Amino acid sequence: MEIPEDVDFADLKLARDSDGAVSFDWSPVERICAVSGVPIELLRDGPEDNVSNLIVRWYAAHKKAGGAPDPVGEDLLAEVRAEDAAGQHFSLPPGTA
Repeated sequence: MEIPEDVDFADLKLARDSDGAVSFDWSPVERICAVSGVPIELLRDGPEDNVSNLIVRWYAAHKKAGGAPDPVGEDLLAEVRAEDAAGQHFSLPPGTA
């Protein structure tokens, strides 16, 4: 997917909800989909992994390019690394592991 130059990772406004779920502003994702020719429904209505993979990969690229750290982005990267290290290639809902 192509990230438009006028869209920054911070535009997602990533946050952790009280139940541990991640929330974010869909507007940047909608722009990315529009520019990339990808139907937003694939991310909004598809499996959660679709949008989470976009966010995690985008954050990794953002950091690699010298972007500012994001606490929730760091949590997500740590979760992916832990899942990969354990050979677990799927995420469980918060509080159910």
